[in-house]
Amino acid sequence: MSFYINNTNPNRPGPMTSNPVNGICEKVLIEITKVFDACVSQTTETGIVLPLSGFNPANPALPLTYISAQNQVGNEPTVTDLVIDRIENSPNYANVSMTITVPLTVTYRDANGVIGTATSSITIQKCSMLFVPQPSLSPIDIKVNAIFTSQIGTYTPDNAFTVTGCLQVLIKVTAVVDLLVPSYGYPVIPPCQACQSGSVCPGLDDLPLYPTAASVTRI
Repeated sequence: MSFYINNTNPNRPGPMTSNPVNGICEKVLIEITKVFDACVSQTTETGIVLPLSGFNPANPALPLTYISAQNQVGNEPTVTDLVIDRIENSPNYANVSMTITVPLTVTYRDANGVIGTATSSITIQKCSMLFVPQPSLSPIDIKVNAIFTSQIGTYTPDNAFTVTGCLQVLIKVTAVVDLLVPSYGYPVIPPCQACQSGSVCPGLDDLPLYPTAASVTRI
């Protein structure tokens, strides 16, 4: 069993089929990352030179034949030279410019037919007009996600490829805030499907999953 498998308990996440106000029992203060604005762009980048390093296996036989390039798994893009230039007649809006560097894994075939990989990166400039709240004790953060994929490229001397690829960039204006939201209380966590019957945990059988407050005395 899980939240979505053979579970009819009303205290579970999922689609609402009744009045959403029914069951709200408290106002909860939560710390979250709030997104104030966001935009996404998709462009075709041509003539991008990808210098290669970190060959695996080492010392491939030249020349290399290009296969593909894509984001490095686990490596997020980095943002530098970030400038938030507020628009004079609309102070809650700004031109947000930055330099984005996306780490890449490049796949190739060497002169002996051996498939290998190398590391590289693509660096681009971005400028977008976005809603940016006024300064506060909770600092504004600009978060960027980027995906680059390419299957078109040619080898150039000194261990590099010149490629054409698709770049998709997601920019968010965020801040960590304390937010007061209506709540249905704690969910009922169902037993896992793989639980073995008959297991006993002395002293833990009656332990609640979440902390409780029987009453709140205001002072």
